[in-house]
Amino acid sequence: MADLKKIHEFALATLEGDASGHDFYHAQRVADWGVAFFMNDHEAMTADDEAVIRAAGLLHDTIDDKVVDDVPKQLVKVEKLLNDSGFSPAAVADVLDTIQHLSYSANLAQHHDLSALGQYVQDADRIEALGAIGIARVFAYGGAKGRPLADPTVLPVQEIKDKATYRKNQNPSVNHFYEKLFLLPEQLNTAAGKAEGEKRKAYMKDFLRTFQAETGLLDNPVFDLEDV
Repeated sequence: MADLKKIHEFALATLEGDASGHDFYHAQRVADWGVAFFMNDHEAMTADDEAVIRAAGLLHDTIDDKVVDDVPKQLVKVEKLLNDSGFSPAAVADVLDTIQHLSYSANLAQHHDLSALGQYVQDADRIEALGAIGIARVFAYGGAKGRPLADPTVLPVQEIKDKATYRKNQNPSVNHFYEKLFLLPEQLNTAAGKAEGEKRKAYMKDFLRTFQAETGLLDNPVFDLEDV
């Protein structure tokens, strides 16, 4: 049976102290939500399937270029870690495929079909971009990158089609709700993920209504919440 102890330690060492919303506790929640979503949709879960979901959840940001400088070198370390932790070759391949292809930016130019287990990890990661924690992470990331909270003279980009454009976007944090976050619920894979996603989207819309009432920064019709 695969051992997650070293994976947990590796994720903690890599992500500890991150201030952009990609910290270890985010990874831990992705692992937990992935398992919870699977259990919600199925009657039972094997130990091997749970290990794959938890490993992918814990490791998904340890190979992200927002977190590490040398992604190929990090992937070699992660693959060795999985092999040393007792994962089968098929499980190693599943985890590696999932963590390299689950991100929003990795699917802009072309959608990648994840495995059944990988879809639960992807949903869990996207759920973390929604709701109260999603709001907190938007502003944490924006602050880490020096972006303003909101600017009524800078409107959301209507369509972002590739990773390079996505990464170059320096718009205010509030714009991110319209450019990405409100699009996520329709892109979720699983029944459990979709139900949670719609609930969290409604919460974010309520937040922005209050934000507008307090600031008046979202007067432009492009920020209207009725059609998102």
